Amino acid sequence: MESILTSIKKMLGPTEDYEHFDPELIMHINSALAVATQVGVGPAEGFFIKDKNAVWEDLAPEGPMLELTKTYVYAKVKLIFDPPTTGSHVEALKETIREYEWRASVAADSQ
Repeated sequence: MESILTSIKKMLGPTEDYEHFDPELIMHINSALAVATQVGVGPAEGFFIKDKNAVWEDLAPEGPMLELTKTYVYAKVKLIFDPPTTGSHVEALKETIREYEWRASVAADSQ
């Protein structure tokens, strides 16, 4: 099982043992998870992390929706925590976020 915080950190660049940014990353991850809950991902009562002990499977069962959610959370955190320097890259990231929100919403509606 993969830690949510650790996996997002790896995608952003900091090593697992570098914890200086953990509070900020946790805050941004939780914001992305709150939006994910609103579009139908995870438990209806919501989901948040406190540290590196929370794993993706705590949020949702393994499968396509969980993989979409991993990319979605990364993109949301990347845009806030370490935004790209070029406008075209920012727009591409925003478009990915919009598409994944829509796809998650459609998947949740069809269940």
